[in-house]
Amino acid sequence: MTESRFKGTNSYIATDDLSMAVNAAVTLERPILIKGEPGTGKTRLAIEVAESMGRPLFEWHIKSTTKAQQGLYEYDAVARLRDSQLGDDKVHDISNYIMRGKVWEAFDCIEQPVLLIDEIDKADIEFPNDLLQELDRMEFYVYETKKLVKARHRPIIIITSNNEKELPDAFLRRCFFHYIKFPDQETMAQIVNVHFPNLKKELLSEALNAFYKVRDVRGLKKKPSTSELLDWIKLLLAEDIPIEALQTENAQSAIPPLYGALLKNEQDVHLFEQLVFLDRRASPQ
Repeated sequence: MTESRFKGTNSYIATDDLSMAVNAAVTLERPILIKGEPGTGKTRLAIEVAESMGRPLFEWHIKSTTKAQQGLYEYDAVARLRDSQLGDDKVHDISNYIMRGKVWEAFDCIEQPVLLIDEIDKADIEFPNDLLQELDRMEFYVYETKKLVKARHRPIIIITSNNEKELPDAFLRRCFFHYIKFPDQETMAQIVNVHFPNLKKELLSEALNAFYKVRDVRGLKKKPSTSELLDWIKLLLAEDIPIEALQTENAQSAIPPLYGALLKNEQDVHLFEQLVFLDRRASPQ
């Protein structure tokens, strides 16, 4: 059974404004462009939208070398040449060497699918513009077979970006935009409860307090994300770290236990060590 509106799932806490943005994009029949800090659930959103609405999911994960054409199709001329040298009969049908991309697969789906174009800003600056016509018209032409491919249904298109580079204005005009804010402490508690339903409330509270104190430190090169918080809590439970280790006000213990799950580079660790040293010097003996 399919749903016409996104309401979140048991495993994904969607805020009201995020659900509203997804449903607005579906109503407008426009791609939704999702931005936000790494670890805020941008990629996961497409998976959960597909599950919530009972739709097939096609995932196209973009790399720095990805070309827009690859999302439509690729012609394997090398394989055809090899087969012709071997005398294979299938060389007479060029369609045997046309490899469908994720956009084509989504267009050919018998029911309305969800199409994820993940981290579009990793590709060349012209990548988004190269997809404008196909995503607007919901069709493209295969020159090798002289075939026009039309979408059976307009996919629900979810595009994510980490803001590594600016996207073209022409592309932005065709999207519904939503920025996923980093979860506040109350929302984060709900997210943690999904993954650790039996976590004691006191441990959850102290872990969140410590986590947000780390995030609030000025000058961090990489602030810890939701996924890193979940990893950290998993380690706290596995190592049976006492709540007191998170509650201490002693400046020498300012760096949280098992901090390697939260701080991912030496500059940030060094920054914390400096803060601990300065705080210790400023504290009355």
